[in-house]
Amino acid sequence: MKLSRPVSWFLVAFGAWSWIVWTTFVKNLWKDSSGLAFHHGDHSSPTAYFWIHLTLAVVSFLLGTVIGLLGVRSLRTLRRERTPENPPRTPAEPPVRSSAN
Repeated sequence: MKLSRPVSWFLVAFGAWSWIVWTTFVKNLWKDSSGLAFHHGDHSSPTAYFWIHLTLAVVSFLLGTVIGLLGVRSLRTLRRERTPENPPRTPAEPPVRSSAN
C-alpha cells in the first residue's frame, strides 16, 4: 500500500502531537497534589487513577511512535521514488514504444 505525501505528513504530525500532548499530561499527572493521582499527595502511594492514566499515556506513546514511524517510512519511500534515477512518471506521458517494424 502506498500513502500519499499529505497522508504521510499527517501521520508524522500525529506521532509528534501524541508525544507532546502525552508528555505534558504525564508531567501534570506526576505533579498532581489534589489526591487523584496519589494518596495524601505522597508519591509512594499511587491511586488507581494514576495507574490507569499512566497506562493510557504509555499506550499512546507507543501508538504515536508507530504511527509517526509509518509516516516517516512512507516519506522516505516517496523520496526514493523521486530520485534522478527514477523520475516520477506523469499519467499524461504515453508509454515508450519501439519504432522497429
